[in-house]
Amino acid sequence: MKIAVSVWSCHQYLQDGSWTNSDFIDYAASAGAQGVELLSIFWDAESDVPAVREALDRTGLKLACFGACNDFARPSAGERAAALADIKLAVDAAALFGAEVVRVFAGDAKEGVSYEQGKVWIVEGLTEGAAYAQSRGVLLCLENHGVFAGRSAQVKELIEEVGSPALRSTFDMGNFLLVDDVPDAAFQELATSISHVHAKDFKLIEGEDGYRSLGGKTYVGKAPTEGDAGVAGLVAKLDGIGYTGWMSVEYEGQEEQKAGTAKAIKLLQGTVHRLQELV
Repeated sequence: MKIAVSVWSCHQYLQDGSWTNSDFIDYAASAGAQGVELLSIFWDAESDVPAVREALDRTGLKLACFGACNDFARPSAGERAAALADIKLAVDAAALFGAEVVRVFAGDAKEGVSYEQGKVWIVEGLTEGAAYAQSRGVLLCLENHGVFAGRSAQVKELIEEVGSPALRSTFDMGNFLLVDDVPDAAFQELATSISHVHAKDFKLIEGEDGYRSLGGKTYVGKAPTEGDAGVAGLVAKLDGIGYTGWMSVEYEGQEEQKAGTAKAIKLLQGTVHRLQELV
């Protein structure tokens, strides 16, 4: 398994203008990652295409994944068209830099939009997106993201309803906790569909200052192996099914993002190395 890091781990530096994507790639190389995951929300093709190409060449890192930031659970046809356009942008960027995977979302919860209605729009959008991805030789991987369609059974249902070989799973280890799913059980449900992994962790705490789960529990972000997702066990399970793809660190902890992300990469590397020593 190869270890990458998502730019979301250090998003504050992109949001405040301190970093460009190429700066993030330099940071990822210095922190020991083998690849990077970039996102459409931070992408400016005119400036980023040449700069990212140069940074990848300079560091030897690979583009592991390009993440779309789409939301198909929207009543407006125009907004759903924009979500599809975002996926196509991500597919084109992935193809340009040789990445095999585009991470996609289903949609977020909204007042007045039931899951059954949202599912119709999500399946329609992902079907079109998967057809485009397949035409470019790229896989869409649906993340278990958010509380609207983030349970493993929902992800599996959406993948099956789309029914395309170009739509598979981004298995986000930590996000299952936020929908009160057990990550180990979610793995069993999605194992045959996994083509991309987010190494993320959360820890249950008392109080209300953190991420709220569907059942009202409070979690805070942690580096992989420091929370309740059972990251080491999940890495072993991935190895057990012969997974050799990318694991992207997506740090959402409370430490300063550069330091927290660097620690997350090292902890995940240590987990992988210990597993290899046992083989």
